[in-house]
Amino acid sequence: MTITGFQPLIVSQNADALIRLFEDLGFEKDHEKKGLNDQDISNVTMKDARGNRVDITKGAEVPRDLMAIRMNTDNFPEAFHLLSQYGFRNAQGYRLIQTSTSTDALMISPSGAAIVLSQHIKK
Repeated sequence: MTITGFQPLIVSQNADALIRLFEDLGFEKDHEKKGLNDQDISNVTMKDARGNRVDITKGAEVPRDLMAIRMNTDNFPEAFHLLSQYGFRNAQGYRLIQTSTSTDALMISPSGAAIVLSQHIKK
């Protein structure tokens, strides 16, 4: 398993304000996904001129902002298994977030640390 990306991810009801903040900090929208999990959830990946990235996810039902690490990997099952061995659990039970371009899961550790595990689907 290889980690192909590792960046902060913020989930917030106020994602639009956070996007504006990061734009003022020099970030630009790189790409956006909408309708995640068959719900009104969207994710914007932003990038600055030096290659730094941040993901901002708009989730209407989150009671407060959630900070996580987005970890892209080339082998989702292996990474999922490894995190599980360290006590991480999928926040959605057995459900994975499937899109045309990725498979994702929000993994939460026993202490509350969050990793959004992701594997891009290559065409």
